[in-house]
Amino acid sequence: MSNHQKRLSVPNSWPVERKTATFTVKAGAGPHGESGVPLLIVLRDVLGYADNRKEARYALNEDNVLINGKAVSDEERPVGMFDILAFTEREEYYRVFPGEGGRLALTAIEADAAESKLGKIVTKTHVDGGRVQLGLHDGETLIVEDDQTYDGGDSIVVDNESSEVIAHFEYEEGALVTAVDGAHAGEIGTIDEIQVTPGSAQNNVIVSQDDDAGFETVEEYVVVIDENFTGDAGTASENASEGDDE
Repeated sequence: MSNHQKRLSVPNSWPVERKTATFTVKAGAGPHGESGVPLLIVLRDVLGYADNRKEARYALNEDNVLINGKAVSDEERPVGMFDILAFTEREEYYRVFPGEGGRLALTAIEADAAESKLGKIVTKTHVDGGRVQLGLHDGETLIVEDDQTYDGGDSIVVDNESSEVIAHFEYEEGALVTAVDGAHAGEIGTIDEIQVTPGSAQNNVIVSQDDDAGFETVEEYVVVIDENFTGDAGTASENASEGDDE
C-alpha cells in the first residue's frame, strides 16, 4: 500500500497547500480517524523543523517530540484536535486548535498547560463494577467511576501522566465553546441556546460573542472549553515550508 496521498484529496483539516505538489504523506493508523494529520506534515509544513521525511525520522528518534506526554517515533502518527505537542529540547509546547476553514493550527502554550489535554465526550457506556467508559472525540476511551454525571457533549481535561480526569465542563447553555468545523471553525463564544431538532437531525447551537456577531452551527461542531483556551500565547504559522516527502 502506498504511503502517499494526493494533496487535492486530503481532508480540509490538513494544513497543506493542495497545488504545490501532487502527493503528500498519508496518515498512519491511529487516533482522530480521517481528520488526523500526519506528524511529518506538522514538523515540515507547519513548523519547518524538518525539510523531509529523513530529517523528521532523525528528530523523532531522539525522543524529544511528545504527543500527549508520550514520545513518538512514527512520522505518520496522526495528530488531531486538542492534542498536545511538546518539543522538550526546544522547550516549546503547542495545543492543536481549529484554525480558519477548519484547518488545524498550533497554539503555543506554557509548559504546565502541556501536562493535560481536553477531550469531548462522544460516547458513554456502563461497564462492570458500576463504572463508566467514556469515548472521546479522538477515539480514546477512559474508564471513570460513576461518582458524577458525564454526558455526551461534555468536555473533560485528562492528565497525560495519570489519565485521571482533572476538570469537567458541561455542555449546556452558558458554556464557553469553540467551533471545530464548518464555516465558523476556530471561533469562540458562549452557548446562548441549544435547539433540539426532532428525529435524527443534528441539534442546532446558537452561540453569542462579545462583538454581538455570534453564529449558528450544528451540535457536532462545538466543543466546550474553558477560559484558559482564550489566553494562549499565539498560533504557529501554517505552511512554513513545502518540503520533500522522502
